Amino acid sequence: MNKAFKFRIYPNAFQQTQIARTFGCVRFVYNRMLADRIRHYEETGESLSNTPAQYKKEFEWLREVDSLALANAQLNLNKAYQHFFREQAAGFPQFKSKKSHRKSYMTNWVNNNIRLEKGSIILPKLKAVKIKQHREIPADYRLKSVTVSQTPSGAYYASILYAYESHVESIKPETFVGLDYSMQELYISSDGETAAYPRYYRQSLDQLKREQRKLSHCQKGSKNRSKQRLKVAQIHEKVTNQRKDFLHKQSRQITNAVDAVCIEDLNMKGMSQALNFGKSVSDTAFGTFVSMLDYKLKEQGKQLIKIDKWYPSSKMCSSCGEVKKTLVLSERTYHCEACGAVINRDYNASINIRREGMRLLLA
Repeated sequence: MNKAFKFRIYPNAFQQTQIARTFGCVRFVYNRMLADRIRHYEETGESLSNTPAQYKKEFEWLREVDSLALANAQLNLNKAYQHFFREQAAGFPQFKSKKSHRKSYMTNWVNNNIRLEKGSIILPKLKAVKIKQHREIPADYRLKSVTVSQTPSGAYYASILYAYESHVESIKPETFVGLDYSMQELYISSDGETAAYPRYYRQSLDQLKREQRKLSHCQKGSKNRSKQRLKVAQIHEKVTNQRKDFLHKQSRQITNAVDAVCIEDLNMKGMSQALNFGKSVSDTAFGTFVSMLDYKLKEQGKQLIKIDKWYPSSKMCSSCGEVKKTLVLSERTYHCEACGAVINRDYNASINIRREGMRLLLA
């Protein structure tokens, strides 16, 4: 199995220049290879198999950066083509923009060229880069690759990928919980508990609007605009970090408490577009929360059970099983006409989700 550890790094001025040069070279090679493939196909009708090595004769400055980073640019382009031909929804490969504020490159471990040493990480062409290592790496983990990235706020990170052998034994589920998505609280469980999500984006919205308004008044290309853009990026990054921290803690708490988690297989992107609640849906990041639950449960031999999104969890009475024909979104309290039960709509759905998940697992 593979596991990635993401650490903050602090390159010096020379290393920052070298990293920026690598970002540019990787982008250049990717775009040049894509352009040549498109032109070759238009002229001959056949595919072209080009590599970064053939461009080093014409552009000698490509030799100054990590060759494995350029090789990974070729692999990324090949994957983009494969996704396009196998999954048309992926779209045709696009050129990488120089104006993008999200930059990264990946390099591979070869002959101990990457290693952690006394608060530093040794990287090809960079030597020792100061790193903030907030957790220890197990001795039996084998380093595979490192992705160096820069966020829009200007911070640098190294995501280190390790391979390790896993011998996780599956646990026979004895305790179950059902989670129903809630736009306000993130979820409501079948135990009647809520996540009480703080809605970090909404909390920062006034500050964000104020800083974005200042940014819109700055002249393009000026130093003041660059400084103001960083302020806006730092607000977004803080909200993202707050959200991830909250979701990690919630998913860990649930994982440690139960053996199986039952949820609906929801299309969050489609939901945000169809219901016109994009900000609220994106702020909760329920899809990210589910992904965290999934891998944390698997690490402990536990299970995440997804039930069909068309299962009538909200329309069904958790007491008698009667299913309503219609239930509008504004009805936040469920009233059963058959048995007279009155219950919170989302709590009622979470009970049904738990019951259906148990049925699917134990069937």
